Amino acid sequence: MNSVNTFTTEHLPIGKLLAFTLAGFITIMTEIIPAGLLPLISKDLGISESLAGQLISVYALGSVVTAIPIVSATRSWSRKSLFLLAISGLFIFNSLTAISSNYIVILLLRFFAGMSAGVIWGILAGYARNMVSGNLQGRAMAIVGVGQPIALCMGVPIATWLGSMFDWRGVFFMISSLALCLIIWVQTKLPNIQGQSVDKKTSVKEVFYYPGIRSILAVIFLWIFAHNILYTFIAPYLSSVHLNESLDFILLVFGLSSILGIWITGVFIDKALRKLVLINLLGFAFAAIFMGLFSGHTLMVIIGIALWGVTFGGAPTLLQTAIADTSGNNVDIAQSMLVTVFNLAVAGGGIAGGILLKEIGISSFFVSMTFLSLIGLFIVFSAHKNGFKSGSRLSIE
Repeated sequence: MNSVNTFTTEHLPIGKLLAFTLAGFITIMTEIIPAGLLPLISKDLGISESLAGQLISVYALGSVVTAIPIVSATRSWSRKSLFLLAISGLFIFNSLTAISSNYIVILLLRFFAGMSAGVIWGILAGYARNMVSGNLQGRAMAIVGVGQPIALCMGVPIATWLGSMFDWRGVFFMISSLALCLIIWVQTKLPNIQGQSVDKKTSVKEVFYYPGIRSILAVIFLWIFAHNILYTFIAPYLSSVHLNESLDFILLVFGLSSILGIWITGVFIDKALRKLVLINLLGFAFAAIFMGLFSGHTLMVIIGIALWGVTFGGAPTLLQTAIADTSGNNVDIAQSMLVTVFNLAVAGGGIAGGILLKEIGISSFFVSMTFLSLIGLFIVFSAHKNGFKSGSRLSIE
């Protein structure tokens, strides 16, 4: 087993990078599969569907409260060892969830699974970037990022379908099996990349005050918050436009569009990261306006959703790459900040969407999304010296 600080190649090691893709897929699947299994879980545990839904909330909470402290405390650890430990956590906690019958115990297991996911997301970008040369890092992150939209668009329908055949416990065992396969993959194929030396560690506070970091975190919060206002309440929105029977199809359209967005990002990110962020934010705002104006036309709604997917699909990859470039050798700390802000934005967007839906109506979603994305656009436009620098990534590193 190699033990080096960097293990870069001049080509994309797709077979190795796909291990990170699968890791992202498993973490998202683990988070959202309860949404497709709520009736089965609530019936089996003798609880309401509302309480069963908290299995998603405590998972996200585990990621939010532990990502920064755990990733910070383990910066000197081997990246491979830490990655394996976190994946093993998902394997163990999902397996225990599948055999547990006590609701409180399952909540605790979900919290610990969320902790494991937070560590995975915190180190994933830095680990993957260290395996390729600088001119390939953006494309590498695009490959790594494919697992997320696939899980988001397919996760709930797949969970519902599998649950109908194998019960909810069987679905959790399947996710555990995937994690076990990933453990073997990582152990046998991924290089060992060492963590930071103890004498080179920078405090979390210092990283937070690096020029450009706060601008990127602000854009992350605004963009993800805006996205989740609608995404959380996609079902009520589709009901309002008479597409409530087409939820699976719409999620498929969104997912495939997101994958197209990631592909576009992978092609251009290393040469034009700043331009891509500006174009995608502007396109995201346009998609929101489009969906709001043409809610009475089915074809227009589908086109709007496709545009939403294309312009949002590459967002995680773009923002992860921007914050990694800006944070230098402290990429894992910066990524753990991203994980925390990302999850807070997911929760905040859901809360805000619920309030808007109840107090004003669905039309307010699109006004809010447009407003938030335009603020993000202004921040990116202003951060041309630090954070979202002009020019090729390679010329500014």
